[in-house]
Amino acid sequence: MSGRCRDEVTSRAGRAVMFQTRFHGRGGQGVVTAAELLSVAAFDQGKHSQALPSFGSERTGAPVVAYCRIDDRPIRSHDPVTSPEAVVVQDPTMLHIPGVLDDIAIDGVVLVNSTRTPSELGLDHLAARVVTVPATDLARERLGRPLPNTCLLGALAGLTGVVDLAALQRAMRDRFAGAAGDLNAQLAADGFDLVQEGPEGVRHAQAG
Repeated sequence: MSGRCRDEVTSRAGRAVMFQTRFHGRGGQGVVTAAELLSVAAFDQGKHSQALPSFGSERTGAPVVAYCRIDDRPIRSHDPVTSPEAVVVQDPTMLHIPGVLDDIAIDGVVLVNSTRTPSELGLDHLAARVVTVPATDLARERLGRPLPNTCLLGALAGLTGVVDLAALQRAMRDRFAGAAGDLNAQLAADGFDLVQEGPEGVRHAQAG
């Protein structure tokens, strides 16, 4: 589902549907930070938002899950997101872990940090739209470190329109001091621009 039509989707009651995102990654990849940044960006745009972490283990490399909810009305739920509109996978080795790809909305988005295509990752069976972005490679170029989270957030904004790129960038500059804030904001723009380059329906974003 394109970002341009996201705001047009309404429930039967005529109000905007809550947008729920689930982030999967490993300790040290900024999974929890990604959910928090998305939540802050949404709040900056006048929406209600919520970020929730879920740690199996906090050691580096261990699986980590975080959730973000965004709505036009106060959010009452505080439980894990089980039926997300978007799933962001920051480490492609997690794709075959049970639960990572469960219960995604049919018109949802699966965004994977990978240089491989969805077909190469064995994801053609999913009803949701699947897009891969080489976020780790782009992060190494911008930051000198393999931290894919801010690039993927930019790509998520470009694919869904759930928040504006500018709001994400403000959140990043507030979160990261000095040059790090600017570099992460630029990395978010890299991800955003990458998913905008192809025609509607493109299923794989590749750095040029």
